[in-house]
Order: sequence, then C-alpha cells, then structure tokens
Amino acid sequence: MATRINKYLSEVGYCSRREADRLIIKGKVTINGKVPEIGSKVEESDQVEVNGRIIEKSTRQKYIYLAFNKPAGIVCTTDRKVEPNNVIDFIKYPKRVFPIGRLDKLSEGLIFLTNDGDIVNKILRARNNHEKEYIVKVNRPINSDFIQSMSNGVEILDTITKNCFVKQLGPKKFKIILTQGLNRQIRRMCESLGYRVKSLKRVRIMNIKLDMPLGEYRELSKEELSKLNELLKNSTKTFD
Repeated sequence: MATRINKYLSEVGYCSRREADRLIIKGKVTINGKVPEIGSKVEESDQVEVNGRIIEKSTRQKYIYLAFNKPAGIVCTTDRKVEPNNVIDFIKYPKRVFPIGRLDKLSEGLIFLTNDGDIVNKILRARNNHEKEYIVKVNRPINSDFIQSMSNGVEILDTITKNCFVKQLGPKKFKIILTQGLNRQIRRMCESLGYRVKSLKRVRIMNIKLDMPLGEYRELSKEELSKLNELLKNSTKTFD
C-alpha cells in the first residue's frame, strides 16, 4: 500500500511530517534516486534516502516521549549545522528525537521531544484547542486593562488572537493559557500593548506539567501518556 512520503518519514521516526516537507522542498529526499514532489507516495519496494542515507521501515524504533525543561539560549531545532546551541546537542539523547513545536530562544520551560511524527501535528494544530500555560514577567507594572486586553485578543501578525485565560500574579507578572501557537505570540501581544517581556516560562502543555530542574528531561509516564492520548483522541492532523 502506497504511503505519502512525509507520512512515511514520520512513521519511521525520522522527523515530523512538516519537517519532511521542508526536507523535500530542499531536495534532501529521494525516492529511487529521484527528488519527489510534496505529496508523492512511497511503495513498499521503493528506496527512500535522506541526505544520502537509506531510510527503511525496519529502522522504526519504539516511540519515545520526553518532557524537557529548556533553558533560555537553546534553540528548538534539529539543524545542528545552522544552530550550535540546539536542543538536540544540549540534551544528547542517545536516540533520534525531534521537538514538538517551538519555544523561542529567549524563553525557557516545557517542550516535548519525540520520534513519533504522527503526534506532532495533533498537538500543534490550533483548532484542537490544546492548552499551553505560561508564566510571564514584563518590564513595567500591569493593570486590569492589560489583563482584559490580553484576554479578549490582541491584533498581531494581521490577525486578532483568540480569547484566552490571563491572571495577574504580581505587579509585573501574569499567567496566560493559550490554545494558539502564533510566532512569538506572547511577546508580540505584550509589545502591541506597549510592554516588553523580561522572562517567559512555559509551565504546562495539556496535562503535562513542568516538574524537572532547568536543563533536564524525563520520559513521560504511562499515566501521562494515557491521558495525553485521551485528550488527542478526537484531534485532527495537519495532513491527511
């Protein structure tokens, strides 16, 4: 049975479907020696290579799910040539994993790493309404108008952000729970209201809470995975 090339690469644990499409566009992927198009399909008898390395179904490994407390200064990328301060070199995990989504370089906190490409888009897809919780400190005192504006939506990137939960925790500190993942969303929202983010920490993704020291990772427990899969049960994927 033929399989889309991006799905094939995610199923064998090489990368996410989104990353697979980027590799295809860059000409890094071949099927039987030829560079495919986005959406091309792979038969069982086809030879797939990425950067000249043969990728086979037999290379599929047990799925890995890690929770990592990312320090500021570490970049959530698998491109080790472009970015020396990348998450892969930092954690030095013995098997191939890749981050689910991003947490910008200046931010710290919880991020998932996995070799399960199928779970990535279920978590990232905004329409699935999966919560991500952050603790944020800004450069000057906030007030009820700031909290209300952040909660009701702010105009950034030619759109209005979705309504979200925001609670003041101190003179310059607040908690925010998002179900979106726009580029540098919280920083842009604050900037739009005349504030600058001094520190940003992600403390929860869905049912998984940040509970490990800065710079360390752990495997998700069976209970956490069971609950996570329950929450993802009715989620749509980015690709069919």
